[in-house]
Amino acid sequence: MNHPARILVLIFSVTDISVASEKPNIVLIMADDMGYSDIGCYGSEIQTPVLDALAGNGLRFTQFYNTSRCCPTRAALLTGLYAHQAGIGLMTGDRGYDAYRGDLNRRCVTIAEALHPSGYRSYMSGKWHVTRHTGPRADNSNWPLQRGFDRFYGTITGAGSFFDPATLCRGNTYITPINDPEYQPESFYYTDAISDNAVSYVADHFQDHSHEPFFLYVAYTSAHWPMHAPANEIAKYEGVYDRGYGPVREARYRRAIRQRVISDKWPMSAGAVDWEKFPHKEWDIRCMEVYAAMVDRMDQGIGRIVDTVKEANALDNTIIVYLQDNGGCSEGYGRNDNEEKRSRFDFKPFGPDDLQTKIWPPMQTRDGHWVRTGPETMPGAEDTFVAYGTGWANASNTPFRGYKHDGYEGGISTPLIVHWPTGIPEEQWGEIVDVPSHLIDLMPTFLHAAGTDYPDEYLDNSIQPMEGVNLTPALAGKSIMRKNAIGFEHHGNLALRDGRWKIVSAYRKGQPTRWELYDMRQDRTELNDLASSKPETLNELISKWQSWADHVDVQRWPFETKRERKQNPNQAPKSEN
Repeated sequence: MNHPARILVLIFSVTDISVASEKPNIVLIMADDMGYSDIGCYGSEIQTPVLDALAGNGLRFTQFYNTSRCCPTRAALLTGLYAHQAGIGLMTGDRGYDAYRGDLNRRCVTIAEALHPSGYRSYMSGKWHVTRHTGPRADNSNWPLQRGFDRFYGTITGAGSFFDPATLCRGNTYITPINDPEYQPESFYYTDAISDNAVSYVADHFQDHSHEPFFLYVAYTSAHWPMHAPANEIAKYEGVYDRGYGPVREARYRRAIRQRVISDKWPMSAGAVDWEKFPHKEWDIRCMEVYAAMVDRMDQGIGRIVDTVKEANALDNTIIVYLQDNGGCSEGYGRNDNEEKRSRFDFKPFGPDDLQTKIWPPMQTRDGHWVRTGPETMPGAEDTFVAYGTGWANASNTPFRGYKHDGYEGGISTPLIVHWPTGIPEEQWGEIVDVPSHLIDLMPTFLHAAGTDYPDEYLDNSIQPMEGVNLTPALAGKSIMRKNAIGFEHHGNLALRDGRWKIVSAYRKGQPTRWELYDMRQDRTELNDLASSKPETLNELISKWQSWADHVDVQRWPFETKRERKQNPNQAPKSEN
């Protein structure tokens, strides 16, 4: 293990502490850029024994939705609102509309802010990515410590090197892996750093605040590109992916059916890339070996967090939730060779306090080496920057179609594991929950479990009402009453889930909106479009989507020019079918 001895000492020092609080602790864990079938208990061959055990003694939700992209998912997760209502309908750039400011607004509260009046202490380790103010001297009013968290270690922006992450902070202060005064492992790997700092926060909490409940938000960047992992983890998956995409998808499909997380009446969607025609097989095999190693290493870190809670005799009354921010990612970062650019740069090693100036990809390592990309670059090491590509993203999203960004199930479906021994009847342990649910449901669920009211006002600001529903009845096998359909919009990709029905529209540049209709009970892999055969159902759902879009202030994509905006200041996108 690469975590410091200090953390081990803290873990053992809290072993005999018994927590008296009746309010449950809450541990919210989110992974990055992973597909529906990427963990073992949802069909994967990747070794995730910790998550599998949490699922075996808890619940698995099979129809839980994210927003299909990192920033809006984090905004919805943290606030219990649709991302547009929180100000992050797209990413972290300011697009000139209130729903797309790229910054959490003050008409929302985070889970940490909402729990604080009930005595919760809140900690965060990992990726923030819900503000456009990111520099070392930037306005930090929307950084974690200013949005309800008592301690924070992690990155303010999104993806980056796992060996030298840009925008790394402790509290409100930028640091590097070299100059961090509190964390100096033998070798730095960001997934381990997120896990180890989360462990430290939990151990410190039980030592110093054992009679208070805590909320811990752990936001991994695994398994977002670049494909970076320790060599010993990569070696565990040597040979596993030698046969290519198709056999991996088929095996996952069969396992997922056996594990009851998909139905055998849903045919698997088509393969995206022909393995036999792909020219760089050894390279792509290595990409998936590294990806698997990244997920495996994350699971090990989650195990250390769980063990720390368990050793404090607090596991029974701790809610542990695991989910992912979007589906598998088909983006091509690092898939092309960058060797021709190398001669333009003359690198010198960074000093301890020097920050990376370019995130995607960084052009150099801390010791001054060129960062390589493309098919001649076997990924994994610090001086590489490669994404795993469309073929493996298609496998990650087995059996669904679509990817990150999309409104199809492959873009918006995530595993959701809930473990809470005192809150889930023992006869329900290991069961499946198939009720359609969304990120917006976690805020009301946590507040209900904590016996805490959602505020109408916070720091003299009026707060928008929560959008989601309390999921705690589902933990006992009871039904959930959802009044409104679940809406989606990202980059002009649109969708609405209403009971058994779903409409979806993929953005097509220069073309009118074309809606598709699917019966999610019979065809969750979205292969049989019923739009032409059920026009009344289609039109009813389009009307509901438009009402939702108006409610959350969705704007037409691509965004209108300033002249168009002046002519139509309040115009939401209108559907055409």
